[in-house]
Amino acid sequence: MENIIVYGSQYGSTRRYAQKLSEQTGIPAVSYKEAPVLSNRKIIVYLGGLYAGGVLGLEKTMRGVSLRSGQRLLIVTVGLADPNEAENQNNIRASLQKQLPPTLLDRAKMFQLRGGIDYQRLSFGHRTMLKLLYQSLRKIPPEKQTAENQAFIETYGKQVDFTDFNTLEPIIKEINTR
Repeated sequence: MENIIVYGSQYGSTRRYAQKLSEQTGIPAVSYKEAPVLSNRKIIVYLGGLYAGGVLGLEKTMRGVSLRSGQRLLIVTVGLADPNEAENQNNIRASLQKQLPPTLLDRAKMFQLRGGIDYQRLSFGHRTMLKLLYQSLRKIPPEKQTAENQAFIETYGKQVDFTDFNTLEPIIKEINTR
C-alpha cells in the first residue's frame, strides 16, 4: 500500500469527506485511531476536523513522522468557518503551527473544506463550550464582529451542513500530480 488517507472526525463531516476521497482515488481511508505506520507511504493525506483551534488527531498521527525524499503530505482541515476568508485561513495556519513541527508543515500541501454541525448530536462538553462562546460573542457590537463570529451567531443551535464533495477536486488533482 503506497498511499493512505487518515482522518480525525468527531461528528462525521470529516469521515464523509475521507470516505468520498477514498472512493474517488482508490486510496484506503482509516481513522487516525487505527492508522498504521506512515513512514513507508508515498502520499499521506490527513483530513482533520477543526475543534477549538486544533485539528483532531493530527498531532498524534504525525508524531515521529519525518518525510523522506519523494514522500508527500497533504493536510486537509474541515471546519464550519468559510475557508475562503483570509482571517480563517490565518487561524487555521496558526493552529497547524502549534501541532506540527516546521519541517513537516513547510513540506505539506494545505487544503481547507467546510463541514457541518448538528447541535443535537454534540457532546455535553462541546454544547456547553459553544453556548459560552455564543453568549460572549453576542455581547460584541455587530460592527465589531468578524465574518466568522457573525456566521457562528447566525447558525448557533441549528443543524447546518456546508459539505460539498466538489471541493475535493483540487485535492484529487494534487494526489494525481507527479
